[in-house]
Amino acid sequence: MKLIADSGSTSTNWVLIENGGNQKKYNTEGYNPFFMKSDAIVKSLQTQLLSGLNTTEISEIYFYGSGVSNAENVKTIDDAFRTCFPNAKNFIEHDLLSACRALLGRERGFAAILGTGTNTAIYDGKNIELNIDSLGYALGDEGSGSYIGRLLLRCYLRDFMPTDLSENFKKKFSVTDKNEILKNIYDKPLPNRFLASYSSFIDGSAHPFITDIIHSAFNDFFGNIVSHYPRYTDYTFNCVGSIAFHQQKILKQVASEFGMKTGKIIQSPIEELVKFHLEN
Repeated sequence: MKLIADSGSTSTNWVLIENGGNQKKYNTEGYNPFFMKSDAIVKSLQTQLLSGLNTTEISEIYFYGSGVSNAENVKTIDDAFRTCFPNAKNFIEHDLLSACRALLGRERGFAAILGTGTNTAIYDGKNIELNIDSLGYALGDEGSGSYIGRLLLRCYLRDFMPTDLSENFKKKFSVTDKNEILKNIYDKPLPNRFLASYSSFIDGSAHPFITDIIHSAFNDFFGNIVSHYPRYTDYTFNCVGSIAFHQQKILKQVASEFGMKTGKIIQSPIEELVKFHLEN
């Protein structure tokens, strides 16, 4: 049996492919090795996934994850899997490759992620040819959920938010005190998830202030990252992620403003990833 997983910083989608070809879907929290060590990943998997699986029968795991960007982080994931799946051969790749494979298959093109975090690449049909580093939530991640959450929090804490929105913001979120917000960002684990949680405030809103925030975030994404790829307008803009999917109207508008046609935008790569591995 095989497991295929796509893991962002917030959540992981899993598909089990049984020997007869049947598929079962599971969902757990995200496993970003920049923020979680092997023992924490093991505990989480034991609670959220393993009870529904015969772990000794898993022969292969194809795991695509955010933060899987160096040998040390790959080892963090691999060590956790060796504990949980003792008979499995592990294939651990960056989630940027999963986005490329889901969006482009074996075709050359441009692929991006806009979820909790941000990433982008030129893909040659097999490997990532060029990547401009997103630099994470502290220095970059323009256009992502954590970036939009940061913009919203800054406007709220500086009292730049319109009164009606500010009141709704206070009602929606349990943490709106400045000191508590700063403590969550600077002193507690998983600050990127904390920031991204506030991006849910934009869901379904047509308020001009909110649309300006979203437009500004996407403008920064294209201006600071996408437009720096050589001849970027030669490619269509393809993107995966919850932010991209739910805000695609504004995303397409900004892409057009930067001279880029829009290709495929999907919320999650997991179904296309399963198809890719069954075909290849």
